[in-house]
Amino acid sequence: MKRGLVSEEMVSGLPEGSTLRITKPFIVTPSAADVAEQRSITIVEVTPSDEPPGSTPQAEPASQQGSDHASLAARIDSTLLDPEATPDQIVSLCSEAVALTVKAVCVNPIFVELAVSTLNDRGPVVAVVCGFPLGATPSIIKAAEAGLAEAQGAREFDMVLSLGQLKAGNLVCVHKGIAKVRKALKNRSSILKVIIEAPLLTNEEKVMASIVAVEAGADFVKTGTGKSGPATVEDVILIRQSVGGHAQIKAAGGIRDRYTARRLLSAGADRIGTSRAAIVLNSQKPDTGTRAGGA
Repeated sequence: MKRGLVSEEMVSGLPEGSTLRITKPFIVTPSAADVAEQRSITIVEVTPSDEPPGSTPQAEPASQQGSDHASLAARIDSTLLDPEATPDQIVSLCSEAVALTVKAVCVNPIFVELAVSTLNDRGPVVAVVCGFPLGATPSIIKAAEAGLAEAQGAREFDMVLSLGQLKAGNLVCVHKGIAKVRKALKNRSSILKVIIEAPLLTNEEKVMASIVAVEAGADFVKTGTGKSGPATVEDVILIRQSVGGHAQIKAAGGIRDRYTARRLLSAGADRIGTSRAAIVLNSQKPDTGTRAGGA
């Protein structure tokens, strides 16, 4: 079994006297152990079923829900990435996004022009996926997808990195693929989010993927497509410790209520991707059903 890696960079970014929780098994490098000892940082093992202290969802007062709505909405990407999605559904998605005041709508490349024209600068920006959902298309195709979508008005780009190359340890290839998409974006305000598909990776691979993504020009590291499993608090914590303040984090996959979203944001996520934005914003209690589906 491969073991996750706790590096010196991960520990150096932590506040003095803090605790780093890592899903076991893992390896603490000697340099990381030295930094942890010098700064009184505690490194503890947790199992995937463990929850960080205070992370159990609690019902919030009705008076708090109203004030929470605006701040949470501003951190949500409302998505519709189903292969059978129709133009009418995209129009409805955009209309709902305006009403909910979310940050962005995320669509497949074929619907970028429709989403841009429907939103018509009424608030949410248009995000588009590239190389979705497998990440197995050549980087030149991902770059072309991004470049065309940008020309059509998209401003955020959620690309899937090459998982096979990452698994094989070909980090230079992974880096070049991400950098090619970054270079294809000409608008200085365009935002690149790199999807690492965390549910399919070991902890060590998650760390490597996150660091490579940032070095190649990613503005966000995104946990997953939602096709391979849900976003987890543990993964958000690990990604945050990997990238520090050099990138933001988008958590996506299985986020179906306000409480799950808030847990992920509290763990270090900056943005939430969900195909159930209205439910997330208006839910009254945790959703205990199946956590599956698209991002």
